[in-house]
Amino acid sequence: MSRFRRLPRAAAALAMIPLAGLAVACGSSDSDSAAGNSSADFTLKVFDPGNSGAIAVGKRDGTYDEALAPLGAKIEWVKTTPGFSSNLKLFNSGELDIQTGAYSPVVGALSKDVGVRIFATSDPYNKDQAGIIATPESGIKTVADLAGKRIAVNPAGKGEYITLKALTQAGVPIDSVERVPLQQADAASAFSTGQVDAWASFLIPYQEAKSKGAVEIATEASIDSVDSTIIAGRTAVLEAHPEVVQKFLEVTQELTAKQQADPAAFENVFEQTGPRALSGQRLDDAITLGGQITNFRYPTAADATDLESISTLFAENKVIQQPLKGSDVIFDLQGAVAGSAAAAPTTEGK
Repeated sequence: MSRFRRLPRAAAALAMIPLAGLAVACGSSDSDSAAGNSSADFTLKVFDPGNSGAIAVGKRDGTYDEALAPLGAKIEWVKTTPGFSSNLKLFNSGELDIQTGAYSPVVGALSKDVGVRIFATSDPYNKDQAGIIATPESGIKTVADLAGKRIAVNPAGKGEYITLKALTQAGVPIDSVERVPLQQADAASAFSTGQVDAWASFLIPYQEAKSKGAVEIATEASIDSVDSTIIAGRTAVLEAHPEVVQKFLEVTQELTAKQQADPAAFENVFEQTGPRALSGQRLDDAITLGGQITNFRYPTAADATDLESISTLFAENKVIQQPLKGSDVIFDLQGAVAGSAAAAPTTEGK
């Protein structure tokens, strides 16, 4: 039996509607990307960070382009859909080079032969920002109540990892729960219209659903998730331009340190009002979370162990064909930069 069961035909049609508008957006980039630096030899294509966070401030202030210019590089900001796993086609086509995400979708991407690797990670700080929510009408109040129900998950990504981890921890048979494969945008529609009973979600869609009355039955904290936040890059770019990626990481680290010290300055970066802007309690919560943010760093052996545990869970439940090693997923950016420097021609002594 397939590990996924499909929605009824009418429901599936409804679930696909939001993708029509998003497909156009995925192929576009902001017109304000790196204006004035058109002579750059290399363009690093980075996910559009939206209206909050360190990378958004760097985009607004031109900090990245200023730092990359001496390396002959610039940034192009690419519109993406919510969730790393929903943008794998952009990596495959060379339209996207850098995106934040988590261990799980990168494991899933590599199982599909998508050329991406992790080059930076961060210690967990936001484990209440993702989990499993249920509709009030479903009667679901605990993980055990998911048996016989339908839950939306982004396949081979954080949603599927959260679901499998929660069910395993609670001793609920995996096959007793119907996992419906939907990316975040489609899952939001299916959840709000009752096509699924529950949803394993994260970040803004998760918080929005909770604010509208969704019942939280598990969080990453409650299931002991090890699916840390990461930055991943297209492997071809990491290998060809490691010094550019390292400079991007250094700028991100500097901006993140500033966000830790003054989190309010990193919310509503472009828009103070409108659908992307936060206000009231949601703004207060975002500022509090911003003050707790942990900075990005190079992955360690302990990170590789956590990553491998996710890969093993996926393999045991036939999400991927076989488990991956940490070395399959983690890119040694420091080593690549050192190797590039050693291979560079020199005029010393001439």
